[in-house]
Amino acid sequence: MKIIIVLVLLVSNALFVTASRVDTLFVTSESMGKELPNLVIVPDAYSAQNKDFPVLYLLHGATGNFSDWLHKVPQLKQFVDKYEFIIVCPDGGFTSWYFDSPIDAKMQYETYITKELLTVVDKNYSTIPDRSGRAITGLSMGGHGAFYLAFKHQDIWGAAGSTSGGLDIRPFPNSWDISKRLGTYAENQDVWEKNTVINLVHLLNGKDLKLTFDCGTSDFFYGANKRMHEKLLERNIPHDYTERPGKHNTKYWANSIKYQLLFFDQFFRSEKQ
Repeated sequence: MKIIIVLVLLVSNALFVTASRVDTLFVTSESMGKELPNLVIVPDAYSAQNKDFPVLYLLHGATGNFSDWLHKVPQLKQFVDKYEFIIVCPDGGFTSWYFDSPIDAKMQYETYITKELLTVVDKNYSTIPDRSGRAITGLSMGGHGAFYLAFKHQDIWGAAGSTSGGLDIRPFPNSWDISKRLGTYAENQDVWEKNTVINLVHLLNGKDLKLTFDCGTSDFFYGANKRMHEKLLERNIPHDYTERPGKHNTKYWANSIKYQLLFFDQFFRSEKQ
């Protein structure tokens, strides 16, 4: 009898730990003419409460896919239960950089996320369908993408973050297929200048978008993050910025996301007041 009770307790604890639900949401992109998978992590409270939930869009890095974040940080399933918001992990293509490519019709990821995916998520889930209930962040390429999309679409997102983000793509003209999306830097400098997020700070008024970002001091994107921080300071744009020991790896991101989720939880709670 004691063994049975112990087993029941173990099973109950296991169920509690993995109480959240993980969906794969397929969305047809008319802009790109293809279907894309997206991971949706839904808190346990979703089925128990008759209410609308905030949504955090979480973007993967270069060479990743929609399931990357959950593989890197399986604790996300517990975090959504703790904070009671939905996490959506889009598939951003192998190296899309999350903008609309002017030279590749199959790489229109700004349009996909801001118009197509967003519409399907709000239609199929009980969400807060405005900027007070939406935030976006990501790692590496996804950090650039999160700031890029949020800076350009402040009517959609009320808060944005980046961890180890490639916030200035110009120092890397031959890396991560960026030239396949924008053309070579030598021949398309103006296009690169317009699509590197560090040059979009002029879109911010310091009021409409809450910002948090961080980077490891041994990361090859550290310099770009520090420059972004200094530029925001020059423009008097409020933001949270953290630099800590760390490299461009899963260990760093698994630690970083804990603080970012707390930031977004506080943002969502403040919007309810």
